[in-house]
Amino acid sequence: MNDATPPHRALTRPEELAAAGLVPVADLPDVARVAEAFRIRLTPAMQAAIDTPSDPVAAQFVPARAELTIRPEELVDPIGDDAHAPVRGLTHRYPDRVILHITKTCDVYCRFCFRRETVGETGPLAEDALAEALDYIAATPAIREVILTGGDPLTLSVRRLGEVLARLSAIAHVDLIRFHSRVPVVAPERITPALCEVLRSARPTVWLVVHTNHAQELAPEARAAIARLAEARVPMLSQSVLLRGVNDSVGALSDLFRALLALRIKPYYLHHCDLAPGTSHFRTTIEEGRALMRALRGHISGTALPTYVLDIPGGFGKVPVSADHFAPGSAPGTWRVTDWRGQQHDYADPPR
Repeated sequence: MNDATPPHRALTRPEELAAAGLVPVADLPDVARVAEAFRIRLTPAMQAAIDTPSDPVAAQFVPARAELTIRPEELVDPIGDDAHAPVRGLTHRYPDRVILHITKTCDVYCRFCFRRETVGETGPLAEDALAEALDYIAATPAIREVILTGGDPLTLSVRRLGEVLARLSAIAHVDLIRFHSRVPVVAPERITPALCEVLRSARPTVWLVVHTNHAQELAPEARAAIARLAEARVPMLSQSVLLRGVNDSVGALSDLFRALLALRIKPYYLHHCDLAPGTSHFRTTIEEGRALMRALRGHISGTALPTYVLDIPGGFGKVPVSADHFAPGSAPGTWRVTDWRGQQHDYADPPR
């Protein structure tokens, strides 16, 4: 937490969180049970960004008893990565782009993560699996874009990232590479001049999508790291998750999106919270999310507005939460959702 002596190492155990004043000692038995199922990691940067144990930054990273509640609709693989995996380490959901799960390591473990049961299991993708994934991409000319994620790809060494980018650049039909990362915000010290140069000089154009959910995360060190990327001419977008108790207000979202624009980051997606196990306390209803977007429109610049989206559970893709894709279901709090192929699916809001 904010104090005169900045923290120097990541917290990974319940006892460390209690010693830092982030978890009451009385809650340690429940937090230990949570830790048995879902990993903990809180970087020094995010420790320093926390003002109180109940604030919007702490809520994203400090385990809570509520995570022990697993609802029937929650899924181990809520967005269907495995359902669209032609080879290890690769997800091919849409015709022209793939996700390359280059590592399972993250600098922080978010309490709402849709891959929370697999992140941290292993480190970087094994060489034989990486070669298999690159061979698949090379043999599939329809693939134009490769999205590097995991885990967090920017936890890899600059040397390793350069090697992967060089191998992707050898595939002629790949003309765009996208990184999805928390690192510029949660571990800004990793954004070195060497990393900026690797991203800037890659042959396929590199875009960086920065994940952040609240303006309080954007501490001076994070802002400086983002400035280094912008000065290296790395184009940036943002993605955020709509989280109950964190950013489910017009004030929190407008502050975040305005701050991102000022940092030369275009707000891209606002995700409806996925059906990951133990995350129901974070999920708003669909109508609550729509009401927030209506309230934002006209009150902040159109350039600051992201697209509010739902990843249809089970791997059916991402769709805007709009009248084109959503219709009320047969029961209150239910929806009929039309995916990008025109197929329809049922979705239910969390009980309130």
